[in-house]
Amino acid sequence: MTPQDVLKMVEEKEVRFVDFRFTDTRGKEQHVGVPVSAFSMDKFEDGHAFDGSSIAGWKGIQASDMQLMPDAATAYIDPFFDETTLVLTCDVVEPADGKGYDRDPRSIAKRAEAYLKSSGIGDTAYFGPEPEFFIFDSIEWGVDMSGAHVKIYSEEAAWSSSEKFEGGNTGHRPTVKGGYFPVPPVDSFNDMRAQMCLLLEACGVPVEVHHHEVATAGQNEIGTVFNTLVRRADQTQLLKYIVHNVAHSYGKTATFMPKPIVGDNGSGMHVHQSIWKDGKNLFAGNGYAGLSEFALYYIGGVIKHARALNAITNPLTNSYKRLVPGFEAPVKLAYSARNRSASIRIPYVHSDKARRIETRFPDPGANPYLCFTALMMAGLDGVQNKIHPGDPADKNLYDLPPEEDAKIPTVCSSLEQALEYLDNDREFLTRGGVFSNEMLDAYIELKMEEVTKFRMTTHPVEFDMYYSI
Repeated sequence: MTPQDVLKMVEEKEVRFVDFRFTDTRGKEQHVGVPVSAFSMDKFEDGHAFDGSSIAGWKGIQASDMQLMPDAATAYIDPFFDETTLVLTCDVVEPADGKGYDRDPRSIAKRAEAYLKSSGIGDTAYFGPEPEFFIFDSIEWGVDMSGAHVKIYSEEAAWSSSEKFEGGNTGHRPTVKGGYFPVPPVDSFNDMRAQMCLLLEACGVPVEVHHHEVATAGQNEIGTVFNTLVRRADQTQLLKYIVHNVAHSYGKTATFMPKPIVGDNGSGMHVHQSIWKDGKNLFAGNGYAGLSEFALYYIGGVIKHARALNAITNPLTNSYKRLVPGFEAPVKLAYSARNRSASIRIPYVHSDKARRIETRFPDPGANPYLCFTALMMAGLDGVQNKIHPGDPADKNLYDLPPEEDAKIPTVCSSLEQALEYLDNDREFLTRGGVFSNEMLDAYIELKMEEVTKFRMTTHPVEFDMYYSI
């Protein structure tokens, strides 16, 4: 899709508005719309001005003018707006020099792709994320000086078996950890997921699979086809947008929060990845599980930098409610073929073209542009410095003798710890100017605000534990 193709699409589809979208540091899409009368080829050449100081973690008011530069290849018709609206994903650039803003996640991801090519190591990085999500009937919460509460409403939830519903309680619902994956009526979200899949494909994102996930109360997953780093991050943002809005159209509410429910599985975002050069998959070889030495070194880099990566791949205080040892979470920094207890898995595949690794500790709270970039930069450091990951872990890592368990490193146990590791282990991210130190400082400051807010808020469970002390 070229700018000329987009202008032709505007005419053929009788587009009324054009929506410019970009992603902030936290990973949330932002947008601004213009009527089609104000849209022309000039927007692709000159961009669209906006105030960058209003975006959390970005510019101060004294240097706020920024430009949105639309990418014609991302064009699609929004399936939810009443008026026909064309959507374009944008890079955020500095108007003074036309370069990508150093805190714009998409520009960072584009610099990562450029760094891969300039390094001579490879020319293409493929990513295939698997973000899980919950769909609830309703959600309520409140936090103020008088106290705090949260309440999840879900007719599908195991705890709703004794509830009274209009039309009666059918009794068909997944038990705790029983959602993978019975047919309807136990799985009550098939039609809604199907609608999400059809809209994804209509917007240009090929779908491979959809199903209910393990947890009760509406945990779901839609699997989409892998793509190059930036395009796959674009498509992950589109997937989130479609999931949120289809659920909303059904009168439901969807969340990619990693751990909304106590006592059942959280939502992960397993990330499949491989590096290619000249049309050849550099991960394919004759080593363990069909991997090359290149792939093993890549794994070594991810394991070495995993705790710094956690600040980006698991960027919420809530992320660490999921990453708790002893509860079948991918906390052990080890690799294995087909062993889902390891934090890095090598899936069984039938061809060298499909050879890849699957990093299992990330979650869907991550900004996909920053997540994929950071994973690749860690892996490339492993390749450049020949960091071997050691022997694979083919045992069940959830059930090891204490002396063996102690020898295997783990991911971070809190966002605060992860931010400390990122602060002290950042050089691998700044190579080739991919991440700037100023961006990382701003990121750490932004996320520490969340840590501080969480630390200073009295939690209801503390009353349960300490009120009668």
